[in-house]
Amino acid sequence: MNSIYGMVRQDNPYILQVRVPVPYPLQYVNAYLIQGDSGWTVLDPGIHSPEALELWEGVFRTLGIGFGQLERIVLTHHHPDHYGLAGYFQHKSGAPVFLSEWGRRQADDLWGNGDEAARRLWRLFRQHGMDAPMADAMLPHMAGFVELVSPRPETAPIQSGDMLQLGDGLWEAVETGGHAAGHMSFYRKETGEMFCGDAVLPRISPNIGYMPGVEEDPLASFLEGLRHLGEYAVERAYPGHRDSFQGFAKRCCELIAHHDRRLGQMEERIGAGPCTAYECCTGLFGTRLTVHQFRFAMSETLAHLIHLEGQGRIRREERQGAVVFFGASRNPTASSLLRR
Repeated sequence: MNSIYGMVRQDNPYILQVRVPVPYPLQYVNAYLIQGDSGWTVLDPGIHSPEALELWEGVFRTLGIGFGQLERIVLTHHHPDHYGLAGYFQHKSGAPVFLSEWGRRQADDLWGNGDEAARRLWRLFRQHGMDAPMADAMLPHMAGFVELVSPRPETAPIQSGDMLQLGDGLWEAVETGGHAAGHMSFYRKETGEMFCGDAVLPRISPNIGYMPGVEEDPLASFLEGLRHLGEYAVERAYPGHRDSFQGFAKRCCELIAHHDRRLGQMEERIGAGPCTAYECCTGLFGTRLTVHQFRFAMSETLAHLIHLEGQGRIRREERQGAVVFFGASRNPTASSLLRR
C-alpha cells in the first residue's frame, strides 16, 4: 500500500482511505474516496471540526480534487463521526447525500428536535441506576454534537438491496442494525469488496447501544446482521475504523463469539446478586471513564441485559424507582435488596 499525504492510504487504484481525526479515544474514522471516470464518491466524510476540515483541504489540494468533482456523498450511518461533514460537503459541491431512511429519522431526532432525545437518554439512565451527576452530564455532552454535524444535509434514501454507484462500480446496499439502526454496508460482487462501516471492525468490537424508541433488542439485530454479512463472499473489507482487512467471515464469527462471552459475564454478575444496569456497567467497564465512554458503556450494558431478558436468562423488577435485574432462577429477597 502506498501512503499519500500521510493520512491517506491506497489499497487499489480507485479506493483511497482517508483517516479523519475525531475527538474521541479512537482518534480517527475512515472516510473513503472512490474514483470514477467522471468524478469522485465520498463515503463517510467524518466529523465537522476544524481539524477534519484542515485535513480534507490538504488532501484535496494534494490530489488535485475540487468540490465540483464530487459526484455523490454516501453515508453508512448517522453517527457524527461518519455523518458530520456531509452537509458541509453538500453545500460546497451540490452533490446528493445518500442515507437510509432509519438514519435520516435518527439524525432528525438527535439534532433537529431540541434536547428531547438527550432527555430520553437521561431518564433511561436514571431509571437504570446511574447517579445524578453522571446522568446530568449527558445533557451538555449530547448537545455538544450539534455543531459537529452542522449544517445537516438533505438526504436521498437508500434501501437494502439497492444498487448504488460508487465510482464506476455498482455496489449492493446491505442493511444491518445493532450498532446503528439502518446501517448500510456496500458490497461489490465482481471484486469481492465491501465497505462495512461500523458493522464489522477488525481488532475492536463495534459498540452495540440501546436507545429508547429505536430498536427493541439491538444486540439481536446486530448478531443477525453479522450472520447475514458473513454469508457474503468478501475478499477485502473497508471498515469505518482501523485498516482494510481480509478474513471477513471469520471476523463476523469472532464478534458473535465475543458477545456470547459478554452475555455470559453479565448473566454471571447478576446471578451473584441483584443489581442495576449501572452497577453491572461499572463492574464490567470500571468507573475511570469519560462522559462519552460512560454513555457507550451504559448503552452497551443495557443492550446486553435486554437481550438476556428476552432469552429468559434474567428478570427485572422496579425497586424504589430503579430497575433491578436478577437471575431468572430466583426472585430477589428482601434482605438482599436491603443490603444494596
